[in-house]
Amino acid sequence: MFTGIIENIGTVKGLARVGRGGRLQIDVAPLAKELKSGDSLSIEGVCLTVVDIKAGTASFDVSQETLKRSTLGELRPGDKVNLEMALAVGDRLGGHFVQGHVDGTGTIDKIESHPGQCTMWFSVGPELSQNMIEKGSVAVDGISLTVVDLAPGKFSVALIPYTLENTSLGLKKVGDRVNIETDILGKW
Repeated sequence: MFTGIIENIGTVKGLARVGRGGRLQIDVAPLAKELKSGDSLSIEGVCLTVVDIKAGTASFDVSQETLKRSTLGELRPGDKVNLEMALAVGDRLGGHFVQGHVDGTGTIDKIESHPGQCTMWFSVGPELSQNMIEKGSVAVDGISLTVVDLAPGKFSVALIPYTLENTSLGLKKVGDRVNIETDILGKW
């Protein structure tokens, strides 16, 4: 379980295909001292298990289903990714409950810059938009955000400068795909 409050940005070292899945390696140097094999880490909103950590680089096994359902299979060396450690008992819940079980992907349709913020529009399939609530929570690449506007097959979020500067969303452009996890409360 996560909160959607990104703790750091990691750098992809590589993704090697292994059978039907893959082995993802990420430079997690800022968090490396806190991680050990078996820990859960959210990578772009996807909950993965640390299988090995050496010299600040963590390795993760990624299943075929995860590669199919998320954007992880599109990662290339040098790409920046959002990192969040799993929620511990007693931690503050600054965002919302994020499971790290990505529901699917969306595509950035439009980025509107305004003084002090920007609005980002995403297109998603009906299976995702039907589980969204206007003014409800959504995780985009693991970031806890609020749905500002909702229409069939699309939604928008407002991003403040801090979010743009401290997450991978600040590096995205129109046409990029992102991981989407709808709010668990909205699903039920």
